[in-house]
Amino acid sequence: MQIGLNYEAGSERSPLHGDDTSEGLLADVGLPGVPGMRSMLLESSFEFGSRRGAWRLLRIFEERDIKISFFTSVYGLAFSPEPVQAFAEAGHEFVGHCWRWIDYQHVPEDEEREHIKLAIDGIKDIVGRPPVGWMSGRPSPNTRKLLIEHGGLLYDRDALNDELPYWVEVGGKSHLVIPYSYETNDNRSDLHAGFATSEHFFQYMKDTFDVLYAEGADEPKMMSLGLHDRLTGRPGRAAGLIRFLDYVQSHDKVWICTGEDIARHWIENHPAP
Repeated sequence: MQIGLNYEAGSERSPLHGDDTSEGLLADVGLPGVPGMRSMLLESSFEFGSRRGAWRLLRIFEERDIKISFFTSVYGLAFSPEPVQAFAEAGHEFVGHCWRWIDYQHVPEDEEREHIKLAIDGIKDIVGRPPVGWMSGRPSPNTRKLLIEHGGLLYDRDALNDELPYWVEVGGKSHLVIPYSYETNDNRSDLHAGFATSEHFFQYMKDTFDVLYAEGADEPKMMSLGLHDRLTGRPGRAAGLIRFLDYVQSHDKVWICTGEDIARHWIENHPAP
């Protein structure tokens, strides 16, 4: 099982950063983006992650000796360096999560190329080495090609199409994809979208784990769990995560690991054809 924590505070859309609208996605205040103006309540919702939520999740992981992949939108790190440094000192994997937390679908290729470089260099400045993994979340048709062009990355997670890693060929080079999930993900923590309570979250994740664990008797299985500090970092939602992690750790033959751990295992045991 691999846990990815999305840390995006300060990188979201805002006229403060030159955008033409405020953010309107994945916050728990239910407010749409505001064209041409800052949305102060929505910004404060993102800020909750850096002020409180990230610290709560860090403690939960440390109490259980769990290492996660810290999906890092680098532009915002300058606004809240303390929790970022704490995750780095705790030995969690830092994964490139773009320069900004924006939709790169229509971003020009040269601009996205520069953003990839800025993000990778920024993580290197924080943890002393560049990331080996990448997860855009909202990639463009050029993203994977640009990642391979930059070099140094072992894998990316910009795919929702499988439950095990697999190899692709891009520009004549083999590249590893470790699928992510928007389904086993707290992005569904909404009264209308799915997880209205911590019990709903726990039960769905438990059911997913149970099916994969049973199937794992015959073949390897991987579960991806996606979290956000501003969502699961809330106490009422964190309760469901705590129950789920304790449930997972009550089983044997389960490896809770980072994306880098999975990538290096796959490269060694299932090399590119």
